[in-house]
Amino acid sequence: MGECQYKRVLLKLSGESFCEPGEFGINGASLESVAQRIAEIGRLGPQVAVVVGAGNILRGETFSRTSHIPRNTADYMGMLATIINACALQETLEKLGQPTRVMSAIEVAAMCEPFIRRRALHHLERGRVTILAGGTGNPFFTTDTCAALRASELDVNLLIKATKVDGVYSADPKKDPGAKLFDRISYDEVLQRGLRIMDHAAISLCQENGIPITVLNIFKKGNIAKAICGESVGTVIGPA
Repeated sequence: MGECQYKRVLLKLSGESFCEPGEFGINGASLESVAQRIAEIGRLGPQVAVVVGAGNILRGETFSRTSHIPRNTADYMGMLATIINACALQETLEKLGQPTRVMSAIEVAAMCEPFIRRRALHHLERGRVTILAGGTGNPFFTTDTCAALRASELDVNLLIKATKVDGVYSADPKKDPGAKLFDRISYDEVLQRGLRIMDHAAISLCQENGIPITVLNIFKKGNIAKAICGESVGTVIGPA
């Protein structure tokens, strides 16, 4: 494997990576597997920020549709769920010897620091994996949008969207066996085709700030390391 190509990367983790496929909650083995991959990135040299989702615990939009809970409240509940995932990941990373900090967009003083850009940069420069929880701190925004926002704020060189699929397809590969996997696709084409790999607000924000996105399968060992070493893996979303 080659040398790291990036100074600072942001890894967007879905809540699904914290549990077994089709299950909910936090599975210890899944959590440790994710932590080992993140620790591996840290050993390769780049500064590492992580944005966590919480689909393994609660998705605000879905929950509000299936309950009497208003979307605003349901989204804040989802933000709190990301803090649960972030703290679990922090403890697991530190057991592996990787210094880690959790910073949240909503204040939970007993468990984590508030997100302050300068403080986050300080942690990154000190070699601490910085887990960014609480989404954007506002309802109606997803953690994908949070990842693009934090990547822009922290001058990240690469945003890695870690998923359960191999990259960006022309259609849903579960429904269309003829779906094509793209090696590379432009921001504009993702938006024009209406591909839902990330929120369009997130794609647009990365485009405006010149941040390339690599979409890859986190469950395939070595994928993340390959991406940050410039090897071909998953799908790269960038300029035309």
